[in-house]
Amino acid sequence: MAKVPASVVAAAGLVGGYGVARWTGKRPLGGVALAAAGAVAARQWQQEAGGKVAAGLTGLYVAGFAGSHPLAKKVGAWPAVFAVAGGVAAASWAASGCGGRRGCSK
Repeated sequence: MAKVPASVVAAAGLVGGYGVARWTGKRPLGGVALAAAGAVAARQWQQEAGGKVAAGLTGLYVAGFAGSHPLAKKVGAWPAVFAVAGGVAAASWAASGCGGRRGCSK
């Protein structure tokens, strides 16, 4: 079975966490989804690119979550979530995925 890339896991965690919170009306449940995906992505980042890259990308994941809130006031909730998810996914791909770095599992 093929492993889901960390960039996809991280983006899905941001989008899914918001979706769960919105559709259930339970923000803590969305937080659980967000945290679970973040933990899976962080583990993959550590395995693929090492601790420093994993720490940086995990920080970006958390910053993306936090930054989506003020951004949502300007562009709307879903566009903000998709924007930060895309940014985190792109950074993840470039830093630990198949962007010419070690750990590419193609």
